[in-house]
Amino acid sequence: MSKLSYISPEGLRIDGRRANELRRINVEMGVFNRADGSAYYEQGNTKIIAAVYGPREISVSGKGVFDRAVVKCEFSTSSFSTTERKPQQKTKGDRVTTEIANLVKQAFESTIQTHLYPRSQINIYLQVLQSDGGLKAAAINASTLALIDAGISMKDFVCACSTSCIDGIAVLDLNNIEERSGGPDCLLSIQPQIGGVISLNMDSKVPQDLFESVLELGEKGCKKIFLILSDYVKKYSSNLISNQIKN
Repeated sequence: MSKLSYISPEGLRIDGRRANELRRINVEMGVFNRADGSAYYEQGNTKIIAAVYGPREISVSGKGVFDRAVVKCEFSTSSFSTTERKPQQKTKGDRVTTEIANLVKQAFESTIQTHLYPRSQINIYLQVLQSDGGLKAAAINASTLALIDAGISMKDFVCACSTSCIDGIAVLDLNNIEERSGGPDCLLSIQPQIGGVISLNMDSKVPQDLFESVLELGEKGCKKIFLILSDYVKKYSSNLISNQIKN
């Protein structure tokens, strides 16, 4: 597929979106009763589940920190999550899964108020059900909801979104086909309410004349995602309170 076919002359992408449009987002919290917090996150055809356990006592003696909590993350993909046929291999421990796990870990180490939970650990488990691009952003957004569901104190939400430039045009929220277009894959993670940038990751260089527009588009995408997530959290919290009052 040539680059010219990724965006039509009318400015529409392969899936019918404009360059600055997000895919449809569906979320649900409290999907696992046995976890302290959990969430289902769906963005387009990318679907991921997050479960949080903790704060809990350090599982390995001597691995704790006396004045704060330790954040750990484990990321894995289901064998049926993609349409690609690959030889059987481990879904844990490879380069991509390790990279995403570390990205999530670092994002929340700086956002969770870990000093409130000394000598403890917080475990985040992520399982990909279906993969169609934007896995890193989806993992961070799903983790945010699961941590909120667990009642863990954070400075702010962490919201993430991918951007790129295809044929000289800045595009938001890449699907799997667009990620293979050859353009740079940029991931921006922010704390939308207090205005902090958690991370900016790029797998290749962005042309200098497009860098500002790609970054600005990513920030707008993160803020749109924050509005969707915060609106859901408010409704979810209201329902929990209503159910407690009834009971």
